[in-house]
Amino acid sequence: MVKRKKEKMVIGSTDVIDLPELDLENIPCKIDTGAYTSSLHCAEVKFIEKGDDTLISFKLYDPKFGIHNKKTYRFKDFKEKRVRSSNGEVDFRYTISTEVILFGQKIKTVFTLSYREKMKYPILLGKRLLKNRFIVDVSKDNLNLKQKEK
Repeated sequence: MVKRKKEKMVIGSTDVIDLPELDLENIPCKIDTGAYTSSLHCAEVKFIEKGDDTLISFKLYDPKFGIHNKKTYRFKDFKEKRVRSSNGEVDFRYTISTEVILFGQKIKTVFTLSYREKMKYPILLGKRLLKNRFIVDVSKDNLNLKQKEK
């Protein structure tokens, strides 16, 4: 039996994404082929000791980005990762794994938690998510959003 390659979808340079585990829909994102890991804007990152476990806690509320819920999110499974920023500085960030929905596909992916308030988009989608799934056409935008609106 010959294994058939899954056809890659075209994604533009910007779009919207759903994060069902975080109860968020149509959050603006920028496609960033220069970033390996995707990044999620958050604030008030804290650690909570619960018995023998340590949880990471954060908020995503930011009306500038269309995120209006004031919910505090908690994840038991998180890691610390060394990240080199676009200006070459090395930083340590925490990562979580969560599900996203793009073009009707549910995809489990990793996000670094980052304070992105000065950035134009609250989410960057990096190569780790894009690889073997998408082809980026920078002349296009909001292809996922347009498909959802049909």
